[in-house]
Amino acid sequence: MEGNLRWVAVTAIAPVAWGTNYFVTHEFLPADRPLYGAAARALPAGLVLLALSRRRPRGSWWGRSAVLGMLNVSIFFVLVFTASQLLPTSVASTVMAVSPLTMMFIAWPLLSERPTPAHVVGAVVGLGGVCLTLLTGVQGTSVPGVLASLAAVLVSSLGHLLAKRWNTGADLLASTAWQLTAGGLFLLPVAAAVEGPPPRLSMAVVLAFGYVALVATALAFTAWFAGLRHLPASTVGLIGLLNPVTGVLLGTAVAGELLTVQQTCGLVLVLTGVVLGRPGRPRRAQRAIDPAVGECPARAPS
Repeated sequence: MEGNLRWVAVTAIAPVAWGTNYFVTHEFLPADRPLYGAAARALPAGLVLLALSRRRPRGSWWGRSAVLGMLNVSIFFVLVFTASQLLPTSVASTVMAVSPLTMMFIAWPLLSERPTPAHVVGAVVGLGGVCLTLLTGVQGTSVPGVLASLAAVLVSSLGHLLAKRWNTGADLLASTAWQLTAGGLFLLPVAAAVEGPPPRLSMAVVLAFGYVALVATALAFTAWFAGLRHLPASTVGLIGLLNPVTGVLLGTAVAGELLTVQQTCGLVLVLTGVVLGRPGRPRRAQRAIDPAVGECPARAPS
């Protein structure tokens, strides 16, 4: 149980960091350069992790890195950047909270991880909280922004589950670095072709990109993939509900967005969903004497 809680705490770093990313992107990064914004987030993070791991892909990981880089980085980052610019911080982060149900149902056929009743109930309760928080008449709710967020959920859920399936035996830091580097390299030529020369950046924008790349990307993705390696996908998806909680609280505390009673109730439901779907306590070993052998049965290895 203690081991599960440790990995839950590690995994929680990712959605909390991603929740702050919505605010930083919305407030400080240039709104008209989503491709350059996504590349500037991914490539520095990937290169930093690559320098730390000092490993390059081998064999099938060249192709896997390309696929995961496209799903988890290139496409996902552009969609998130777009949603962050079109939606208020609270709305952009709460739409992403449909990911637990998405990951849960994709993990069933892809990873043979059948969701438990606790995971399903937790996801439904959390999604109810998302809907309660989102449907509040918040000014600036954009249909294209919501669609971008939903598309990001689908793309990232598939990419994260493929990473969980393929990461067995691969170095965590290295495989994360390969995905981020590949995704950033894919984005650069597309950004140059579509958006022209890179924009001039003020010191505030440079610092914001530094935070987004190092904290909300390098650290967050490493923590997230570590959680996927050690916890069921359903549990990791529910921990992701901390993303909207962080986004809403940051949006109200710093960005001046008003938190209504309805939104407060929604946040309570989101947190309730996380608690309901937490990793269960392992069963205690049976201490009764086995009459067939006259001794306590051996404990199964954990």
